[in-house]
Amino acid sequence: MSLISVGTMAFDAIETPFGKVDRIIGGSATYVAYAASNFIKPVQQISIVGNDFPQDEMDALINRGVELDGVEVVPDKKSFFWSGKYHIDMNTRDTLITDLNVLADFNPIVPESYQGAEFLMLGNLMPSLQLSVIKQLQKRPKLIVMDTMNFWMDIAMDDLKTVLKEVDVLLVNDGEARQLSEEVSLVKAARKILTMGPKFLIIKKGEHGALLFHENHVFFAPALPLEEVFDPTGAGDTFAGGFMGHLAKTKDISFENMKTAIIVGSALASFCVEKFGTERLREITQEDVNARLNEFVQLVNFDINLV
Repeated sequence: MSLISVGTMAFDAIETPFGKVDRIIGGSATYVAYAASNFIKPVQQISIVGNDFPQDEMDALINRGVELDGVEVVPDKKSFFWSGKYHIDMNTRDTLITDLNVLADFNPIVPESYQGAEFLMLGNLMPSLQLSVIKQLQKRPKLIVMDTMNFWMDIAMDDLKTVLKEVDVLLVNDGEARQLSEEVSLVKAARKILTMGPKFLIIKKGEHGALLFHENHVFFAPALPLEEVFDPTGAGDTFAGGFMGHLAKTKDISFENMKTAIIVGSALASFCVEKFGTERLREITQEDVNARLNEFVQLVNFDINLV
């Protein structure tokens, strides 16, 4: 049972109220792979890097069961680079630098060895590239999940709406849900977005958890209260990786199992923010994951007597 992950592999420079790092490994596909590989192997990566992306980082992913046949290495260019500074509330940030570098010429190619994958995670990319990957697959995956952002809503809304008709699950944050739907109420926003194509919608609310919508059903998953949050970069992608990893492992794409998958994704994301970049995700064991999941169970478990 394989999972294709499409997205960026990059360098980040990050400043938060708790510290600063100048050049660490990041990128949406990197976070997805580290999270999903706790549950499913192989994770089949589709991305692009430059001549500066370290081989030891490639080897670390391979050792976790990540296949890199779909990662293009451009010998004469640099990798995608992003720099940002977070505000004190850690929910808002300023982008300082965005150097597309190799990403400007990214044309994702699905290797023949990836054909037949049953799960596809489309990381936040230009909608036309996301659609290109879907069209290259000879057999439609069991589940296609898509992430996007407000930037594409600003400059490529028509392309975005085309891709939405092809996917099963959409991942957005609350601001993006409101922009896409032009509705203030998240319930109304969800209802409208679900008419655009996706069968399921996940609205991420950062430290306030996540909402899952499907037909007339709604499920809310809290975020785990943490004493220290060092770096929220990649938390959304880590959430997506945990979510997809659980679904691919269990082979169950029902609404009930997606509820569990959201808790799994939230648990993985809670690890991600504890250190800068992918550092914490590299350390965790299955025992750590199980213990964190139990914390989530205790967080939401209660008995009530209805009179």
